Amino acid sequence: MKIQNIAAALLLFVTLFVSAQKKDSVIAKPLSQYPPELLKTDEYGNKYYYDERQMAKIYSIDGETVVVMDEIILTAKPHFNNQLDRNFYFFLNKKLNRVYPLFLTALEQYRTLNTQLAAMSDADRRRYSRQKQEELANEYEAKLRDLTTTEGQVFTKLMYRATGKTVYEIIRDLRGGWSAFWWNIKGNIAEVNIKEAYDPHRNRQDEYIESLLQSNWNAGYLQPYPGYKDFKVTK
Repeated sequence: MKIQNIAAALLLFVTLFVSAQKKDSVIAKPLSQYPPELLKTDEYGNKYYYDERQMAKIYSIDGETVVVMDEIILTAKPHFNNQLDRNFYFFLNKKLNRVYPLFLTALEQYRTLNTQLAAMSDADRRRYSRQKQEELANEYEAKLRDLTTTEGQVFTKLMYRATGKTVYEIIRDLRGGWSAFWWNIKGNIAEVNIKEAYDPHRNRQDEYIESLLQSNWNAGYLQPYPGYKDFKVTK
């Protein structure tokens, strides 16, 4: 019981400390300085600007700038069996930070493409899809080939976390099954399985990636992507 009380007190202290650190570090301009088209309205009719990087809503109340922070998710670092595990965790953090900007760009373009295709007729969809496929292939195939094996694995896991689809499924949907088949062969040659899902509870590397994502988002080192909270880690 004593140990449980100490653990609970420690968790409360860490929560308050992190929240205080985040509040102190927020840089907020008056609401009038944000572009009107970027302002949103909450359920009470109040206007606010949402700062994605700082994960905060910026309000103007009685002439004062008010910052409302998002709820943050505190996750403990995974249990390390040995020093090799610990070293691999921090090695993955370097890879995550290198891959993350490419992932954000790819995710945005993938979502934009899906939105555009959904509003088209079948004939226009096929024509436009072929055009965009070539553009995306020219832009990303070279970049993806330049990734190391570990970076390629991290990229595929991030895409699954954000879309609910493996990279194989994304390629199959956009470029056809035959193309996805050959991309999978390329991935296997590079020891990257583009058919593998993201599962932080059953895959040790995925557990590390999830822990690193939450830590980097909370600290402000990485910008959360739109919808990042939609992924539910369930056992």
